[in-house]
Amino acid sequence: MPLTLGWEEIALRLVLTVIAGALVGINRSEGGHAAGLRTTLLVCLAASVAMIQMNLLLPMGGKRPDSFAALDLMRLPLGILTGMGFIGGGAILRRGDIVHGVTTAATLWLVTIIGLCLGGGQLGLGIAALVLAILILWSFKWLELHLPQVRNASLGVVVENGGPSDDDLRAMLLRAGFEIISERLTTKRRAEGFLRTFRYEIRWRWRERGRPGDLRTPAFVDQMARLPGVKALRWEA
Repeated sequence: MPLTLGWEEIALRLVLTVIAGALVGINRSEGGHAAGLRTTLLVCLAASVAMIQMNLLLPMGGKRPDSFAALDLMRLPLGILTGMGFIGGGAILRRGDIVHGVTTAATLWLVTIIGLCLGGGQLGLGIAALVLAILILWSFKWLELHLPQVRNASLGVVVENGGPSDDDLRAMLLRAGFEIISERLTTKRRAEGFLRTFRYEIRWRWRERGRPGDLRTPAFVDQMARLPGVKALRWEA
């Protein structure tokens, strides 16, 4: 990082920052994420400008310790990273067992680092980080969608007299490729007979294409609901 910084160098850093923020932001906007093109650009630009400001203050950082102009310039980028923690935390949402926004928060954190690198004059490192970020966000998304993922769900089946037994329901689950983690049976006595409620915690490997968290109800659930004697069925994934 040079002690003196000319406007040509400042312009180069800002241009590279805008390009980096725009390339990453386009990917976020295409996916319909909350932190899209403008947000990513602003975050990257803010980090870059902070580092440029620190670079411009370098000549003042070498004063004597008793001088009024003595500065701890590293507090500026550290403060930027701390502030990004709050913004990234606000981008993460949880709905039930599914967490949204983790990739968006990580992307904002990364573009902050890229902005710090470009603003600080480490152009090669910043460009290398940008190339890797684009590769991960575009190419690895396709790979992630094709990787099998372990999913968990809860199945509740209310059975009347003459309905399927526990062995019948277990056999259907195992034939459909589901692993039974735990099960529980509760029985209620009614005037017309006993009402049994089976609750299963199951696990399986999700192999279908689609967005992460896109959990469609398996076909066997509808088949089980149409079995004679099944009064009610509840599927939670």
